[in-house]
Amino acid sequence: MKIRAAVVGLGWAGRELWLRLLSEHQDFEVVAAVDPDPASRAAAVAMGLPAHTTMDALDSRTVDLAVVAVPNHLHAEVAAALLRRGISVFLEKPVCLTTAEADALAAAEQDGGTLLAGSAAAHRGDVQRLAGLLPQVGRIRHVTLTWVRARGVPQPGGWFTQRSKSGGGVLVDLGWHLLDVLTHLLGPAPVTQVIGSVSDDFVSSGAWSAAWREDRSTDVPAGNVEDTARGFLLREDGISVALQASWASHEALDASVVTVEGSRGTARLHCTFGFSPNRAPERVLTLTREGTTERIPLPAEPIGAEYGRQLDGLARLLADPGRRGVAVAQARDTVQLVESFYASARGARPADHAPRCTPHQEVSTA
Repeated sequence: MKIRAAVVGLGWAGRELWLRLLSEHQDFEVVAAVDPDPASRAAAVAMGLPAHTTMDALDSRTVDLAVVAVPNHLHAEVAAALLRRGISVFLEKPVCLTTAEADALAAAEQDGGTLLAGSAAAHRGDVQRLAGLLPQVGRIRHVTLTWVRARGVPQPGGWFTQRSKSGGGVLVDLGWHLLDVLTHLLGPAPVTQVIGSVSDDFVSSGAWSAAWREDRSTDVPAGNVEDTARGFLLREDGISVALQASWASHEALDASVVTVEGSRGTARLHCTFGFSPNRAPERVLTLTREGTTERIPLPAEPIGAEYGRQLDGLARLLADPGRRGVAVAQARDTVQLVESFYASARGARPADHAPRCTPHQEVSTA
């Protein structure tokens, strides 16, 4: 029997990803969509789906799983309301923005539906192939995680760039994906030390926006979150982690790089996470040992395949009673790490040494 699914929130992710992927997947039947905006509901109506203005129309007798794709600040509120109705929920990152929201989700889950969560990057075929190399690198000492976009600020002035609605900037957005990849590769472990820095050179200029997302224009003039986050983490198991996430940069192409250094070798994946067309021309996975670098073959897969793969195991997870409470516990750990990162960054705010960046800005040498 197929899982009856509803999509709550029909922004870019709800429309372009979840409606399509769920309708194409053999394990799911899309039975409803929810969004207060008539223009957004049009995508569901065009697919012949019942489209509602509020989630009050959803009921556990007709909906098994709600995929929640609303703005960040509504994640916990919407998910908790659905869980209390007995409807299980799938949330992509960020699951919640504060530990208080994590507590609210845990309470809602106790007597209601099951909360499932995750992010797609860990489900990429090349990330999984990288994970398979780790036994060959020996005892893991250090991991470097980067996701740097050339131009990719999501809707400058929109909710992504307003801290009250997003909970943070690129660290909460791309950084959460990187932290999930870290957990996928190494397993969970408490982080004992966090040093972080942030900058906002690009976030308030539309010239650095993610034009490929086709976000709607906004009248809000500027964002108040970071577009770049750089940090250093130390896990309780002794593994150190360097992390950089950037919505925009002076690079020509977007790049995601994961490097795992061990006692017997180094594994390195160079690719591009996400959907940006400003992509590295190919994905490269290498294993270096004793001065020799071997290139590891990677299977071909279309852009975005990781999102469909994320759905492949969802039915099994939904049927597993042992999953109850797992997503909330993992989200609480990530939120605490993010809070520590921002606290470190506030304590060492860098001074401005140059004007903010604009494309092709000329620098006087006079």
